[in-house]
Amino acid sequence: MSDENQTEMSDNTPADPARPNPAAPLDMSPEEREAAQAANEADLLDQLQADLAAMQAKNAELAEQFLRAQADMQNTRRRAEDEMSKARKFAVESFAESLLPVVDSLEASFAHKDATPEQVREGAEVTYRQLKSALERNKVIEVNPAVGEKFDPHRHQAISVVPLPPESTQEANTVVSVLQKGYLIADRVLRPALVIVSAAQ
Repeated sequence: MSDENQTEMSDNTPADPARPNPAAPLDMSPEEREAAQAANEADLLDQLQADLAAMQAKNAELAEQFLRAQADMQNTRRRAEDEMSKARKFAVESFAESLLPVVDSLEASFAHKDATPEQVREGAEVTYRQLKSALERNKVIEVNPAVGEKFDPHRHQAISVVPLPPESTQEANTVVSVLQKGYLIADRVLRPALVIVSAAQ
């Protein structure tokens, strides 16, 4: 083998990692290598401790926010319950107060033992108007459908269904007569109106 071929093979042969590289800096001594490793481990430990401290602080902050939110929710619920209780008491108080004039009128009518039938009727009409006014002020509205009004199952209760005379122009499934008025309270059915309904022809 020629010197030229030997030189070419020598150039293409990979370097042995076990052999020192003349171009690389000299290796550190074992003491220096150990000191560098200890410094790296110390830096890593410091970083982990800093991360742990940050996570603990964040956890404490979140826990405090949770407790504060829970306390706010309990206070809100307690205030809502108190307001509902006061609203119910006020509603009963307002309704009772509106009925007092009715009681006064009835007691006054009882005091007039020598009242004529006309006076008794007049006093009863006054008391009736006072009672209706008290109900209306407390949003108690009567349901009194007119004859021919469409039957409403949400507000009416059919007692019976009757056929219409052949000459009647009234439509089927409409109110023929009202046996008892119904009442609403704040748009809620307190009592449906009792009605007779026309049958289909």
